[in-house]
Order: sequence, then C-alpha cells, then structure tokens
Amino acid sequence: MNLIQAIILGIVQGLTEFIPISSTAHLVFASRLTNVYGGNPEQITATMAVIQLGTLAAVFVYFAADIWSITSAFVRDHIALLTSRRGLTFSGTNGVRPMWLSEESWLGWLIIIGSIPIGTLGLLFKKAIEGPGTKNLWVIATMMIAIAVGLFFAESVGKQERDLKQFGLIDAFAVGFSQVLALIPGASRSGSTIMGGLFAGEKREAAARFSFLLMIPAITASGLLELKEAISKHLLSSDELLSLAVGTVAAAVVGYLSIWFLLAFLRKRTTGVFIVYRLIVGIVILVLLWKGVISPQV
Repeated sequence: MNLIQAIILGIVQGLTEFIPISSTAHLVFASRLTNVYGGNPEQITATMAVIQLGTLAAVFVYFAADIWSITSAFVRDHIALLTSRRGLTFSGTNGVRPMWLSEESWLGWLIIIGSIPIGTLGLLFKKAIEGPGTKNLWVIATMMIAIAVGLFFAESVGKQERDLKQFGLIDAFAVGFSQVLALIPGASRSGSTIMGGLFAGEKREAAARFSFLLMIPAITASGLLELKEAISKHLLSSDELLSLAVGTVAAAVVGYLSIWFLLAFLRKRTTGVFIVYRLIVGIVILVLLWKGVISPQV
C-alpha cells in the first residue's frame, strides 16, 4: 500500500464511517479500485480496522467534553456509593436511572452495557470477520438494502421523543444489539445503531450521538487488536505502516467533519436521503453481480 492508496482509503473511511451508508462497502470498492495488497483479504481487513482508529480519534476530539464529563461523573458517583452506602433505587428520570447516579455516569453504564453484545460476538466470530466472506459483494449489497428498509420502518414507527438524559436499559440493549449488525459487511455501524435507536423511540440526533459514543469501546478494541496482529504477523511493512498512519490522519480529519455534518443534518431532517442512497447502491451492485460485470469476491 502506497501513500496515495492510504490517503484515498482514509478519506473514504472518514466520509462513510459516521454517515449511515456503510464504510465497509465503500472501502471494499476503494480497495478494489486501488488494488491495495493485490486484494489480500487479511491485509485489507487489518488496514480497515487500523484506519478506523482515525475516525475514533475524531469521536474523541468532537465529544471530548462529553467523554470527560461521563468519565469524571462515573468515578465520582461510584466513589460516593462505596463510601456512603446509598441504596440502588430506580427513581431517577422517568424511573430509568438510579437516583445515586448522575445523568452522565448513567450514560457511562449504558455505553458499557451496550458494548457487551458486539464485544462478545466480535471475539467469537473473529476468524469469520477477518475472512474473505466479509468482502463478498452479494452480502454487502443485501445488507445495504436490508438496513435501508429497516431505517425506513424505524423512521415510520419510531416515536422519536426521547433525548439522551431519558435513556434507559432498553436503549442500551436496542442500540447495543443493533450494533452487532455492523459485523456483517454492508450493514453500517451508524446505520444499524441509529435504526435501533429510532425503533426504541429516540430522537434522531440523540440516537446518532449515542451511536457515536457507543462506537468508542468497539472501535478501540478492534483497531488496536488488528494493529497488534498486523505487526506481529508482519502483514504490513514499515513503509506501509507509515502510509497507513497518514491514511489514519486523513480519516480523522474527514471523520470529524462527517460527525458535525450528520448531527446538524439530523436535527432538522430524516434519514430519507441515506435510505434512498443505500437502496440505489445495493440494487446497482446486485444487478452488476447478476450480469457478471463484477465478481462477488476479489
């Protein structure tokens, strides 16, 4: 992988990680067009996971104040619990938050709980996730369409009446299990989690913000693990690691702008434009596969 290829992958990652249109689908095509690693699926998977660390950095920077308030409140409230022996009564906001927890530390618990499903299943199916099957365009196209349909119904039936401060265990489970769909190529982490949030009755912007915060543990774990394995297995040379670092920076810059855009967009608009885009791309890929214009695998 040269510098130009890395920058292209970084820009594609930054543009598509947070917009609900599937970063994997677009990275697979970008890797094909640029012929990264000659199509080696294990090296491509490692590259995708490491470049995700750039978009993770974008989340840390954009939500720095939120992350600090959640972390500090989490530590403060639990120290207070241990020292004052307060009881666990769920009579906080609408009966969904324990009184001994602030809104910020309760959100911290929701992020932890919501991260358990993808963390567990991600480890169990790690080999399958890294294999060539996860780059199969039949799967990608199908999931592009499936999540588009899911988002359409979520927009139609979701009440969209609750903000972050009103989130409870239902939100953690709904969004957390929806995030598991991100393990399937073409689903989109943001698309599946926003869909789950809308079904749970969350407002669009609140669903997106919780989705981005929930990405932090999953992307950190997968990115660092893949980086460690890429180095230990010598999947990437020293020159490629330098190019990858530049691509990761590109992903961070573009990713930051993507977060800003999506949150501003969802304050006033639906996910309709993304639904239409996913349907069009998914259908086009299926037609090209059916006609034999492109192959399902590299």
